[in-house]
Amino acid sequence: MRVADERIRGQSSRRMEPRVSIVIPLFDEEGTLEELHAKLTSVLVRLGRPYEILFVDDGSRDGSGRIIQQLAERDPAVGYVRFRRNFGKSAALDAGFRRARGEIVITMDADLQDDPEEVPRLIEALETQELDLVSGWKQKRHDPLGKTLPSKLFNFTVRKLTGLKLNDFNCGLKAYRREAIDGLDMYGELHRYVPMLVDWRGFSVGEIAVKHHARKWGKSKYGIERMAKGFFDLLTVILLTRYRRRPLHLFGWAGLVMFTLGFACLAYLTVIWFLGHSIGTRPLLVLGMLLVMVGVQLISTGLLGEMINSTRAVEPGYTIRSERMPDGVAPADVEDRATASAAS
Repeated sequence: MRVADERIRGQSSRRMEPRVSIVIPLFDEEGTLEELHAKLTSVLVRLGRPYEILFVDDGSRDGSGRIIQQLAERDPAVGYVRFRRNFGKSAALDAGFRRARGEIVITMDADLQDDPEEVPRLIEALETQELDLVSGWKQKRHDPLGKTLPSKLFNFTVRKLTGLKLNDFNCGLKAYRREAIDGLDMYGELHRYVPMLVDWRGFSVGEIAVKHHARKWGKSKYGIERMAKGFFDLLTVILLTRYRRRPLHLFGWAGLVMFTLGFACLAYLTVIWFLGHSIGTRPLLVLGMLLVMVGVQLISTGLLGEMINSTRAVEPGYTIRSERMPDGVAPADVEDRATASAAS
């Protein structure tokens, strides 16, 4: 995996390195891509820094793949990755993070509900507040009640379980320093918990309120199934952040408690057996044996986890149909585009 990452970066090193990378995961968003590219380019040209825009097509079934290919042919700052099928937003972000070359990486959704005009504010907060991740907060959301209420419940639950004081964990509009996302392995629904993963690794995390727009085209991909998957991945994140390097501490403590209770039950029965009482029909005998066996199994699971963790090798959980890396925008190009934009 790391060899592949180095190969990708090695191929890119011959080009002008961008300072800002925009990573945009998408799925069936053909109606917004041209407008998003135009608005984003206008903002980035005014920003005055070398940049790249990387679209990650998560197996779209409409014309999204064709459109991003056309954008890449017209604009050297645009690149794309196309998955063979839908692998999920986390996989799309993972592919984008591995290929992004900027020292600052911005993520945003492709549905135009995230406002490109917020990009300079995110970068400013990242630099002036000395943060490693700035997450957007959709303080005034333009979504139906069936989406906002579960989101509020989700954010409340994550805040209480993780201790990270953010109002909106699931906002797609975020800014990262390069080093904060290096080494992240994204899969499942872990994109919801990137702030927690980054915070656990010792990086600083902050939040600013951002504008949010109503969806103008397409339909939301949110559903009850994703909410359930998100809950299970929350348990995964808690396990990874607290016990990833020490699984025996989780399973071992639970196993030790059960083993101790079972041993106490059996010890009590042994004493009364020596006193001449029958114990063969007592339910406590079955309970004690069960607790001892479960305790031994949990401790063994923790030990196996320690062994697996020491030899763990991670491979990307997706396959790519095609990709094209952007050429980036040199400083002179930025100036030329800024002049042309001002003249028009």
